[in-house]
Amino acid sequence: MPTASPAQAALSKVPEVTFVFWLIKIAATTLGETGGDTVSMTMGLGYLAATGIFAALLIGFVAWQMAAKRFHPFLYWATIIASTTAGTTMADFADRSIGIGYLGGSLLLLACVLGSLAAWHFTLGTISVRSVRTPKAEFFYWLTITFSQTLGTALGDWAADTGGLGFGGGALVFAGALLVVVAAYYWTRLSHVALFWVAFVLTRPLGATLGDLFDKPVAQGGLAFSRPLATAVLAAFILICLIALPQRAADAETAH
Repeated sequence: MPTASPAQAALSKVPEVTFVFWLIKIAATTLGETGGDTVSMTMGLGYLAATGIFAALLIGFVAWQMAAKRFHPFLYWATIIASTTAGTTMADFADRSIGIGYLGGSLLLLACVLGSLAAWHFTLGTISVRSVRTPKAEFFYWLTITFSQTLGTALGDWAADTGGLGFGGGALVFAGALLVVVAAYYWTRLSHVALFWVAFVLTRPLGATLGDLFDKPVAQGGLAFSRPLATAVLAAFILICLIALPQRAADAETAH
């Protein structure tokens, strides 16, 4: 693929993929679980109403992100958090209220993720984050992210409940899978673009199982922490990271 010019690279509105990126991503996905459950369960609004609230926030943030002229870390991560909270309630609504089930929901959403990536590649010839500098690429980027966040919730619930791993066991399995992806990144010739998306998807079930581990009742295998408190602590952690660990926009030399 031809290297982007400095002018093109400057138009990137997604962050450079570094350790800080993954640290904040895992915290954001965990917050998505505790935040989504706070609204749907603790506040008693139910999955449908919570999905409507978070879907509206997601649409608003994506529109704002796409209208922006350059990379804004706080806006980008607010959009990610909106996608992961919406993903939590959408997956719970499909799995539990509609009755698709964890496995059925996971398979359906996996097909959506793969279909989105295929359409993106067919349309633009690449699914690399370095291509996210045009409205069309941004559309596919956020569509894929939303599907992946929803898939991760269903997959995490399936592993913890149906798979019998429990929340702690599920978190360890997904953390181990991420370590395998890291090893493949450094010590194999597998596509870095493909590995990025595999890691991106895996961080969501990791966050989902960690979030459930924190806030589910002890009788269900959780630690029974307050959902609103856990959400506030995670939000504060992300805010501190954004202030103390500045990020820059991805460019053609560093994005994968």
